[in-house]
Amino acid sequence: MRRWWPLVAVCAGAFMLLVDVTIVNVALPDMARELHTTFPDLQWVIDLYALVLGALVLTVGSIADRYGRRRVYLIGLAVFAASSLTCGLAPNAAVLIAARGVQGIGAAAMFATTMALISSSYSGRDRGIAFGVWGAVNGAAAAAGPIIGGLLTTHFGWRWIFLVNLPVSVVAVALTLLVVAESRDPHPRGVDLPGMASFTVAAAALTYALIRGSWASAETIALLALAAVALAVFALVESRRAHPMLDLSLLRNGSFTALLVAGALLSAAAWASMTYLSLWLQSVLGLSAIQAGLVVLPCSLCAFAVSGSIGRILHKTSPRLLIGTGLLVIAAGALAQALVGPGSSWPVVIPGLALVGIGAGLCLAPLSSSAMAAVHWSRAGMAGGALSTFRQLGYAFGIAVLGQVFRSGLEHVAGPSLAGAISGGQAEAVLTRSPALAPLVHDAFAHGLDLTFIVAAGIGAVASILVFALVRPNPPEAAAAHDHESVAAERSRVS
Repeated sequence: MRRWWPLVAVCAGAFMLLVDVTIVNVALPDMARELHTTFPDLQWVIDLYALVLGALVLTVGSIADRYGRRRVYLIGLAVFAASSLTCGLAPNAAVLIAARGVQGIGAAAMFATTMALISSSYSGRDRGIAFGVWGAVNGAAAAAGPIIGGLLTTHFGWRWIFLVNLPVSVVAVALTLLVVAESRDPHPRGVDLPGMASFTVAAAALTYALIRGSWASAETIALLALAAVALAVFALVESRRAHPMLDLSLLRNGSFTALLVAGALLSAAAWASMTYLSLWLQSVLGLSAIQAGLVVLPCSLCAFAVSGSIGRILHKTSPRLLIGTGLLVIAAGALAQALVGPGSSWPVVIPGLALVGIGAGLCLAPLSSSAMAAVHWSRAGMAGGALSTFRQLGYAFGIAVLGQVFRSGLEHVAGPSLAGAISGGQAEAVLTRSPALAPLVHDAFAHGLDLTFIVAAGIGAVASILVFALVRPNPPEAAAAHDHESVAAERSRVS
């Protein structure tokens, strides 16, 4: 059992930071009332966290390779805990939003190092099991946020969705100090400040544009242009530096590049549609926050069970087969949810949610472990940061794209004016004022959700085709050599 304590320490932080992506959703109305602000203004409590996390995770991964992954993980935990305390005690919305931005910095430091720490702590069959558990925790966290948020908000108040992070952080810090060994690149390079600055600007501008939407507006177009220019500058800088933050030669590896894109599309296909599903469950069907969270629980449970069980065979099974099949199952699950009709209730989406969970469970662990195996072990922080960045940006991309699809489906049935009201969470108020509109509202939501799920299924199918076409299976002897090299180097460094 002792050998699994490093995994417990790493998974505690990973679960906490991923839960915080969605835990806030159900508490926003209570926050708005207590802090005397508007619901739309507090959307930044969610958006700024996601923006900072997506923009900084690759940068922090590069820093961790140089200065130590355990050290950066511990700093991330400390920043996350301090900012969580500030969020919980925030006297106004401005302080709360700013603290969430700082919390995103801590989360980026944790997210960028978790996979590298697992990769350096385990080898062979144990590494497969560890990544299986890590993938299970990822899948569980995505769906557990609304449930935990609903329970804490209902029984203790919204501030406890942040304060609960403090004891978890203390335990994670203590365990990490006691049981997790330090690891870093044995040939440290200089810090790539121009690369960090240009990539952070590109990622932040792109993430903000995706979150903002409104594609025809001058502001969104300017943000996308800024992202493109900053990305071009980043590519130019990295191609000319002797020791870049992201070695662009890694992208010549078709398998690694395909895995990055698959990570982004997985997040879009599996999780992004849940935002609009939750809107239907609460504002149209009238479910409470806790009840809506329980509806998506089968997805979380299936992801946890499947990902944990495949860990034992991960080291001897083709990652291409697991990831490609998992993405197909996610596509099937999204398509199975596209059965919502005007008279449907929540049970209609349960089979599809379960399939999405099974597919995610098949994908998450091999996606991470194969991305680690595709590069030299000393670049583990770089590879982990890149994959984490693509996953976060993919989620933002999915929210934006599926949001436009959902809104267009509503407008097709209900018209722009009514669609604007009910897509903003006002369906219950509309039905209270005008009960005669109930058939139209139910029909509009059914049409919008079905279109959303169909597009999500298409995204999953495209990702599966990409994986089967471009990801090469890792031969067992290559994986064994990768493990032996990393373990030998770590022992040499320690001695």
